[in-house]
Amino acid sequence: MSSSKARGGRAAGVFGALAVLTIPVDVAVAQYLNGVELIRSLYFAVPVAAVFALTAVASARRARFARARSVYAGNGRWGARLAWAGLYCAVTGAIALAIYGGLRAAS
Repeated sequence: MSSSKARGGRAAGVFGALAVLTIPVDVAVAQYLNGVELIRSLYFAVPVAAVFALTAVASARRARFARARSVYAGNGRWGARLAWAGLYCAVTGAIALAIYGGLRAAS
């Protein structure tokens, strides 16, 4: 049991970190590459961040349930925190794109 909870916590941390870093890395790539427009690259980066975040949240839940069934309920909160932070970044990016689309449609 301990190996599955460790894998779930590590996977949540890795996917959460990927979700948090997806949008800033995309902005940096769009800034340094001439042929990449920022808004078009964000149309791709925000859904990728959402997929990473949802995978991280699911993995964090799996690790939490494994910890609850374990005799030793260790402390594995960083994976869950990164997972939720990644989901926050993805939702914030989606809201920003929706507002941008609304403003473009209104003008």
